[in-house]
Amino acid sequence: MNVAPMRGGTAVQDHVALAEIELCGELIIAASAAAERLSFDRIDEVLQVSDGREPGATPEDLP
Repeated sequence: MNVAPMRGGTAVQDHVALAEIELCGELIIAASAAAERLSFDRIDEVLQVSDGREPGATPEDLP
């Protein structure tokens, strides 16, 4: 297998991957601080997103 040499040093930053890792870390922190499973609302709050689900929905509510 041939690997092309990298120009400008060996540090490569994948900004999308770094953002995903940061979001996973936020979810891990929230889950470890919670007494029970995180609701969809809490997950959305941690990830700072919303998808229009009804307030109070949980993963068990999925079809």
